[in-house]
Amino acid sequence: MGRHADPTAPRRPAPVVLIAAGIVTVLLAGGLVWWLAGSGDECSTRQTVAVTVAPELGDLTGKLLADPIALDDGVCAVPDVTAQEPLQTVGDLGALDAHALPAVWVPDSSLWAARAGDAPLQGAGSMGSSPVVLATSRAVGDALGWTGQAPSWGHALATGRPLAVPDLAASAEGLSALAAVRSSLGGGADADNAVVEAVLAAARTTPIAPADALAAGAAGGEDAPLVPVSEQEVFRTNQGAEDASLIAVYPTEGSPFLDYPVLRVGERSGTERAAADAVVRALTSDRARTLVREAGFRGSDGEAPPGAGEQTGIQEAAPAELPLDPADVQGLFARLSSLAKPSRLLAVFDVSTSMKATVGGGTRATLARDAAKSALALFPDNSAIGLWAFARRLEGDTDWVELVPTRTLAADAGGRPQRDVLTAQLDSIPDRLAPGGTGLYDTTLAAVRAARADHDPSAVTSVVIITDGKDEDEDTIGLDALVQALGDEVDDSRPVTVIGIGLGPDADMGALEQIAAAAGGDAYSAVDENDLQTVLFDALRQRG
Repeated sequence: MGRHADPTAPRRPAPVVLIAAGIVTVLLAGGLVWWLAGSGDECSTRQTVAVTVAPELGDLTGKLLADPIALDDGVCAVPDVTAQEPLQTVGDLGALDAHALPAVWVPDSSLWAARAGDAPLQGAGSMGSSPVVLATSRAVGDALGWTGQAPSWGHALATGRPLAVPDLAASAEGLSALAAVRSSLGGGADADNAVVEAVLAAARTTPIAPADALAAGAAGGEDAPLVPVSEQEVFRTNQGAEDASLIAVYPTEGSPFLDYPVLRVGERSGTERAAADAVVRALTSDRARTLVREAGFRGSDGEAPPGAGEQTGIQEAAPAELPLDPADVQGLFARLSSLAKPSRLLAVFDVSTSMKATVGGGTRATLARDAAKSALALFPDNSAIGLWAFARRLEGDTDWVELVPTRTLAADAGGRPQRDVLTAQLDSIPDRLAPGGTGLYDTTLAAVRAARADHDPSAVTSVVIITDGKDEDEDTIGLDALVQALGDEVDDSRPVTVIGIGLGPDADMGALEQIAAAAGGDAYSAVDENDLQTVLFDALRQRG
């Protein structure tokens, strides 16, 4: 008998039916996926927008601009975010073709726009702000009394506390802080000299990297240096720490602010312009402001980040903004930049009898010695300094004598560092005074020729002449012939600057001015006993 099917059992579809159903399912599923994907992706055209931001904004900007931004008619702006130091971007703006530049740039400070020269930049708002502060350990702040009463910018840098000076070419914080010091001291040449002194003093000691200074502050060290940084850096360093040992010190005059400007780069039109505009709107949106504050920045209006207070090392109230003129800051940067090159300096001291004249509690000779030793203490070890003395016929018919050959201050000079040898010879200046007048002109020409022969292309070469009188050598080359020779012998491949310093009321300033002008330098008068120290710093500031 044949087998009979149970009429109540479910019927199994034939294989052909199964295959057909499978095909339909796959097609439907594929169509559904296609439809869902198509319905959610409005980007039929994608316009890439290159965005370059300061490194501290990199992560939050990447999060903010993680997704394409829909425009009209299926066009999407697709941000491509790069975190890059502003100095590098400034270099790119001057060197790369327009198509290789970002469409939107967010540096940490508007000061960079001033450094970008003629680059086509247009401001489009700000992502946030952060005041420039002095960071150190709470222990140092307590010891200096700053946790109870903040110092001025000028006072803060005059404590003798180690200072970590950032690379001024790359750091808006460091340059802004020094500009604030200059402003605090009233601006002008005296303020410039104070800033130069602070920078040289920092370089003279073992250089401290800002990162190491922050680490020392965060560790609570009682000898932690001062370091100019953004408030946000203090906030970020203290995040997650059990004890916020790093504190922000807010000087009394207020603080320069890093303003994180949103800058359009170049001229764009059509879709490119629309896409860049969409990115700009995202960077200045409410969501952007929220992310920025969560990262420790202040809002553009100064609103504090959440958690501001003792635990994060920053204060809730925004400090007063200390405005800086970009042109003044640029000028200060140019002056300080000249210090980046090591000095190669030949110091030439007048030791004629007139240097015995009384000044204050000493003589012109002791005043010159003390001022030179003070200045020497500020030169970093990579500077090269030599020393001559001159009067009239010090050695036979020669008006000058070499006391110390020009060598770097760290060089071995007969078993002692060059710095120590120079100090010892400077101490001997008051005992070297010789009768017979002053052989200024012949000495000057010989010193310039010696410095040129000893020229180092990696350094700024100068001859500094300190004298209290006028040329009294009957066999001299004469002023006119000297000026002519200095002009004729100028060598652009081996430049030598002459800095003339007239000490006291009898110095021949007219001659010094002509000599300095012929050699591309400057002449200074130090009539008062307090002038010479200032003059030496100013001469150093102007050396290049």
